[in-house]
Amino acid sequence: MIPGKRVVLPTIVAFMVAGCLPEQGETEVEEAPAAPPDSTPTVVFETTMGRIVMELDQRAAPATVTNFVRHVSQQFYKDLIFHRVRPEFMIQTGLLTQAYERRLSPAAMLMNEGDNGLSNMRGTVAMARGSDPHTAKTEFFINVDDNPQLDTSEDTWGYCVFGRVIEGMDVVDEIRRVPTRDRGTRESVPVDAIVIDTAYVAVDESEWATEETEAEGGV
Repeated sequence: MIPGKRVVLPTIVAFMVAGCLPEQGETEVEEAPAAPPDSTPTVVFETTMGRIVMELDQRAAPATVTNFVRHVSQQFYKDLIFHRVRPEFMIQTGLLTQAYERRLSPAAMLMNEGDNGLSNMRGTVAMARGSDPHTAKTEFFINVDDNPQLDTSEDTWGYCVFGRVIEGMDVVDEIRRVPTRDRGTRESVPVDAIVIDTAYVAVDESEWATEETEAEGGV
């Protein structure tokens, strides 16, 4: 933790990323199993628009990565949708089902690890949160542009970067371009649902590798 750091970002930035309140019912899941000790686990998200592969940085964000891998391992993200898409900013998921219900986790909220030196550059993966900097749990976003305004500084807590996309930035870019609309109190909701069919932690590259394995976006 950085001494003397204020606990909120400016209102406009917090509003851009923080989750909204639900409009309908909630679905709760059981607590997830522990994460493997790998310092750079690879996570695969198979979506209705294609595959996104992420390399996580457990050294830089140990609590965040452990929490994320636990939820992936339990299939917490299966059948969730990308519920916020901002074409020049980020794409966000980790909260709503196709029925537009919140999926809740009993896991504890995370202490913000945004002071780990990683920056919200294009292709990086970061945790979404509320106005309190230590309220991240399951929602995350992929930066589709360089967003250094979301980084932690000596004056403000930012949004914790904990990984990067190493395959599938073309899929991310397809998602960022889909038509969106307002729905209830939420804005920038895709008109046609973009669904996570499944998500899993890859044991080795043979589980996800294709002919193109070089990173398309990173820190």
